[in-house]
Amino acid sequence: MFVEQILPRAQKRLAKISSHAFLTEAAELMLTPETDILVVCKTGVMVGVITKTDIVAQVHRHRSGSGFQVPVDTIMTREVASCRLHDPLHDVWQVMKTRNFRRIPILDTADRPVGIVSMRDALQGLWNQAEIEDEFLRDYIAGVGYR
Repeated sequence: MFVEQILPRAQKRLAKISSHAFLTEAAELMLTPETDILVVCKTGVMVGVITKTDIVAQVHRHRSGSGFQVPVDTIMTREVASCRLHDPLHDVWQVMKTRNFRRIPILDTADRPVGIVSMRDALQGLWNQAEIEDEFLRDYIAGVGYR
């Protein structure tokens, strides 16, 4: 199974923000319950990500409130683990598990974000694949469809 097979769900989770937007805009976008990560873009290309944890850390550092008047590109994570549509879902899941990520951006060939893979999506996709393979194996052993 490949990432592109879970794309419809991943597209619904995608939230983008301009690299020049202020942290207040990022915080507002994060109010949506399913939005834990924003893909930061410059001219449509991903340049980083910002998470709820990044926002909380910024607020903690600048308790006076001045910390919200900064562009998101000053606090975003620049080195981002991402995946492509043709990556095997199992490989993406391994990266997520190893690095303890809950979500990873999906990029097209021009590094434009097209979705967000969640840990739940990855596991659900792998589970569905295992069920299908199990069903094929049972049919093979039973001789179903081979007469």
